[in-house]
Amino acid sequence: MPATGDGRAPGAADLPGAHGAPVGHARNRPVTTGPATAAPPIPHPRSQAVRAAHAVHPSHVSEVPPGPGPDNPADGGAPLRLLVIEDDASDAQLIKAAVADSGTSIEIHWARGLDQATALLAQSALSARRGRSRGPEFGCVLLDLAAPADLPHPSDSSDGLEGLHELLRRAPHIPVVVLTDAAGAELGAAAVAAGAQDFLIKHETDGPLLARALRYAVERKRADESQRRLVEAELRGQENARLQRHLLPTPLLDGAGLSFTRRYRPGRRRALLGGDFYDAVRTDDGTVHVVIGDVCGHGPDEAALGVALRIAWRTLVFAGLTGEELLTTLQHVLEHERRSDEIFATLCMLVIGPGGTGSDLDSLGTGERARLYLAGHPAPLLLGRDHEPVTLPADLAGPALGLLPCHDGEAAWPAHEVELRPGWRLLLYTDGLIEGRVGAGSRRLGQDGLAGLIGDHQAAGLTRGRLVDSAIAEVEELNGGALTDDVAVLLLERNPVQLILG
Repeated sequence: MPATGDGRAPGAADLPGAHGAPVGHARNRPVTTGPATAAPPIPHPRSQAVRAAHAVHPSHVSEVPPGPGPDNPADGGAPLRLLVIEDDASDAQLIKAAVADSGTSIEIHWARGLDQATALLAQSALSARRGRSRGPEFGCVLLDLAAPADLPHPSDSSDGLEGLHELLRRAPHIPVVVLTDAAGAELGAAAVAAGAQDFLIKHETDGPLLARALRYAVERKRADESQRRLVEAELRGQENARLQRHLLPTPLLDGAGLSFTRRYRPGRRRALLGGDFYDAVRTDDGTVHVVIGDVCGHGPDEAALGVALRIAWRTLVFAGLTGEELLTTLQHVLEHERRSDEIFATLCMLVIGPGGTGSDLDSLGTGERARLYLAGHPAPLLLGRDHEPVTLPADLAGPALGLLPCHDGEAAWPAHEVELRPGWRLLLYTDGLIEGRVGAGSRRLGQDGLAGLIGDHQAAGLTRGRLVDSAIAEVEELNGGALTDDVAVLLLERNPVQLILG
């Protein structure tokens, strides 16, 4: 059988063969470096192939795959490409004979040392990436630990694993099986501990055992790689979770005398951040600014855009902008940050003037007024202590940010003046809370349904966090399961003493 391939090493030897014997022998004869007679033919175990003399080349030895069988299905699967690193020509021929006896479809390539093996591994990987016909990458490496390692910087201290360490450094993603003699069984175990997938004792290894070891090495390396990728994914997930948690805002309401309850649930699985966003800050003049918004969609791109809008909103507020001027600037930010012109964001902004003018605690919360700005967003609910929740007017609502251009005057967001009586409470939310289904039909909860639901929970004596949590739980129950859209809910209340609830 003629050797194939074009990576021939200078001065490569044709090697005498042996058949039907265990791999390995005593290393007391020199390595053949000159020409030798052709090796005797190796009969194929599952066919009556023509026996022909052929030469064994140290850079490429190809085995003809056997016929259909348990190790070689008739669908034409590619054989395992095995790279043997062996400086002894006789041992290399014994490995070849053992492969033939195994009945497994294995294509053998031979390298005398690490430098030649590294070149073959790199060439094979490059050809596979470019889709060339040279075949896939090597599936496994068989390394003889007794072969001297051609290391660039050999060390005086030797543990017998220098060649393995260097091979793992140069080709960390390929499975490795090592060969050792009977006296080196402990060395073989040390090689497995150092990173090899298995080890074999030479004169105790026949063809079937070699084939099983190679298959085991390939599967173990695949399992190790899968475990490594899983650990990396878990670490990335933990890092992403920390990042997302830090991207959620911390309200700046010191001195406002308000309680602020928020709940945030992304629609994406295993995510902490969605396209919804919110924030609340108090400026130096005592004015409280609150925003809640929703970027269409709920993927990672929408989540990133929501964070950008929220940070831009806070920056603009502290820069002194408010009302339509702020919303116009925020739309410009959206237009520059979005990935397509179809992306838009709804928004509800509330600007609450400073509290009552009295100095005692009883006077706080009296005579307050607020300005409400709606950009395609559901209006908040005003929760009084002595009446059912009321949806604030939305007749002055403007378009969602990003739908209409600002320069032609079509995008306008006028303010609606709202009177806030003592003991007021405001519930702001995104549409994910009201678009859930009611029952098995197509009916949606809607704003009126949410107002009635909140009123029932208020009548039951629920307040603050318990009120919000129970409302969300009932919305999910009516929907028949978890809501698929992002949900953000804010409950803002006037209190004599500020209390911020998580």
